[in-house]
Amino acid sequence: MRKMERMITDFPLIGDMAKEQEVLWMNPHLGDSATGIRSSGLTAEDVKVASDRLKRFAPFFLEVFPETKANGGLIESPLTEIPSMKQMLIDEASINLRGTLFIKQDNALPVSGSIKARGGFHEVLKHAEVLAMKHDLIQEQRDYRQFSQQPFTELFASHKIAVGSTGNLGLSIGILSAALGFEVTVHMSADAKIWKKELLRSKGVTVIEYEDDYSKAVEEGRREAERDPMCHFVDDENSRDLFLGYAVAGERIAAQFAEQGTVINETHPLFVYLPCGVGGGPGGVAFGLKLAFGDAVHCYFAEPVSAPCMLLGMMTGLQDKISVQEIGLDNKTAADGLAVGRPSGFVGNVMKPLLEGIYTVKDRTLFGLLRLLADTESIQAEPSALAGMMGAIHTISSGVKLADSISARHLVWSTGGGMVPEDVMKEYYQEGGNVELFPGKSTKNVE
Repeated sequence: MRKMERMITDFPLIGDMAKEQEVLWMNPHLGDSATGIRSSGLTAEDVKVASDRLKRFAPFFLEVFPETKANGGLIESPLTEIPSMKQMLIDEASINLRGTLFIKQDNALPVSGSIKARGGFHEVLKHAEVLAMKHDLIQEQRDYRQFSQQPFTELFASHKIAVGSTGNLGLSIGILSAALGFEVTVHMSADAKIWKKELLRSKGVTVIEYEDDYSKAVEEGRREAERDPMCHFVDDENSRDLFLGYAVAGERIAAQFAEQGTVINETHPLFVYLPCGVGGGPGGVAFGLKLAFGDAVHCYFAEPVSAPCMLLGMMTGLQDKISVQEIGLDNKTAADGLAVGRPSGFVGNVMKPLLEGIYTVKDRTLFGLLRLLADTESIQAEPSALAGMMGAIHTISSGVKLADSISARHLVWSTGGGMVPEDVMKEYYQEGGNVELFPGKSTKNVE
């Protein structure tokens, strides 16, 4: 109790967080982008190497996953303006949202339907490429469709890949690794959805379930992999390869904005809102965005009120040395992909000079926003993917510079939902039917 009192004295916001109230924290350590990037130990060249690897494997994806044909074998998602959703937020929240509202639909990423395809696929592909080179299998005169054939699949069948996951990273690692021929094990936390476990098993993936949360699943997966020299463990908490795969999104979205004729600069700023679990996905994307746009982009993370692990770690400076359970939270949320009690220290330290802030959101709000997005734009995403939709409301109502400008671009990163079964999505939609998102503010109620 005394420790908690001291923490609240040092960081008063913890008092509200412990009561599961929605809060906004602005990062006092934010610096200029160039300095922050240099201090990370990661470079634009590192991201280019990851991007080039994904391009090399495009023929493989075209061969094995026909759904990637539209983008020539690249794993990419639409960038869409959502004016009807913007108007609904204006009506419901009574905010002065004059700028443009976009959504990045990683819920529509092919093969695995979530942001985790970016980093997860990159790490698996790098591991496969390194093994193939080590065994002198790659023939330079042939494209990477060769990875779908023997002797590649025979080699990979003698190796293992393991990962700990709340769901979406497990889907990405499991689906691609199995397609390459690896023996795959996904260690899944108690909050992982049943349908995700069943889908993985249908692909030939071994799923090990735990009654504990995400951190336990990762810990056990890491321990098992360490005992097996033939097993590669995808470490969601500490992996540079995951992070760099996510970061490729920066150059991709810069190209999409340019193609649409949308200017991003300091007088036309980009505000980006990223749902956050352990931090790898949003951290990598934010890093890539900073490489692409520098100080013209302003990145915010969004977390559930019951699992604000990155907020707690970054605000206190303790990073992964503190968990949400230590302030009395249970880490239980309908946003299963965000149900993480302890953040990545690696990501927290990289983000320290680069991240604008973090806000929290209640589960009921996620369901209400899910229904609104489906009604206004016919876009379906899972609950955790809607955490970013509250971002513009926070930045505008808090008086963040230029957030209410007509030249502002607000980008909601929709992180997943493409694999959700139709009956489950219908349940999510119905759950949002009884939610009044902004009591006392809206000009009309949610139908």
